Amino acid sequence: MNGTIALLTILVKEIRRYLRIWVQTIVPPMITTALYFIIFGQLIGSQIGAIAGHSYMDYIVPGLILMAVITNSYGNVVSSFYGAKFSHYVEELLIAPIPNSLILLGYVAGGVARGLTVGAVVTLVAMFFTTVQIHSLAVVLAVVILTSVVFSLGGFINAIYAKSFDDISIIPTFVLTPLTYLGGIFYSIDMLPPFWREVSLLNPILYMINAFRYGLLGVSDIPLATAFGVTLLFIAALFAYALFLLQRGVGLKN
Repeated sequence: MNGTIALLTILVKEIRRYLRIWVQTIVPPMITTALYFIIFGQLIGSQIGAIAGHSYMDYIVPGLILMAVITNSYGNVVSSFYGAKFSHYVEELLIAPIPNSLILLGYVAGGVARGLTVGAVVTLVAMFFTTVQIHSLAVVLAVVILTSVVFSLGGFINAIYAKSFDDISIIPTFVLTPLTYLGGIFYSIDMLPPFWREVSLLNPILYMINAFRYGLLGVSDIPLATAFGVTLLFIAALFAYALFLLQRGVGLKN
């Protein structure tokens, strides 16, 4: 019971945190997504033919939604947990009689909550530009949640290693953003030359975006089972590593 209360306490704190500053956490993704639809969907998309039997506007919808989920899940956890380190109240969590796994789950759940919230808002924005289709609701929900978990864990690991506020922006800027844009949001990898298509298969975000595209449109460049397998593998590896770092006190007990 105490563990459940602790988990819910962290989750509620995280939800209140991003809702309290909704102008910074919810509004920017709405504006950014609207701009993507106007520039890429309407202006550029009108010059591009159908991809996999769908208009270009429809084709980029899954990627834009999932990009917002990825960015906000990651950003929520990395900023919140580093803030706890910076303000030195993370020590209260570490000495509390609760398992480290629950601390990790609490922050990850907060990242997932923000990812789902932003994903829903961005979907509403997409409805102003095109008709949002749903091929498989189960796949859509599963991919959004699992992807959000992956990048919430990534944000947690980034926060553990970060020594300054500058450090929490390095990974999103130089790793996350390039991988996201090269993850097949705006194109099908079948359009690439063979060499670059093989290189693209090394990008884990490609699998998540294609699985989500299958859930909405019923088309994918990657087999659905492979996409889910890669995502679950990353969750297992990142969770184990994050928990290891937390238990060793890396970056927390200096």
